[in-house]
Amino acid sequence: MKNCLIVIDMQNDFITGSLGSKEAETIVPRVKERIEKAIKDSEDIYFTKDTHYENYMDTKEGEFLPVKHCIEGTSGHDICSELKPFEKNAKEIFIKNTFGYKDFPKYLSDYDKITIVGLCTDICVVSNAILIKAFYPEKNIVVEKDLCAGTSVDNHDAALKVMKACHIVIS
Repeated sequence: MKNCLIVIDMQNDFITGSLGSKEAETIVPRVKERIEKAIKDSEDIYFTKDTHYENYMDTKEGEFLPVKHCIEGTSGHDICSELKPFEKNAKEIFIKNTFGYKDFPKYLSDYDKITIVGLCTDICVVSNAILIKAFYPEKNIVVEKDLCAGTSVDNHDAALKVMKACHIVIS
């Protein structure tokens, strides 16, 4: 059985920066432990990085979320320092300029189980989980709820309910 771990947007701006939260800070050590387990278990690891540019405020996302974040070339764009050493273990680091990484289907066809952790549950985690499920309805797609954080606790819980309704395993 071939498995992978997808670590979504564990970047400074979502943890301690412009869109950071205590909930996001809390999951960092557990995400680190999960990555270490993935390495031990020979799971392939993928990271995503939310990526925006100086014109962010002129984009559709900037219109709806007028908070500059994850601007390429800034420290907010970087994977947090606790997880940065694991970038070398990643099979790939995907740069994405929107919530879901639209090219995931090209990379995930050989996996039996796809596990997702990261930020933010109610935006990028849910978007990627549902996108992957749409392309691979028979695959075992798992979101580890205690290794995710949302823009609020209520939004985190709501996103988990949506994913569960779409037959994504919430563990």
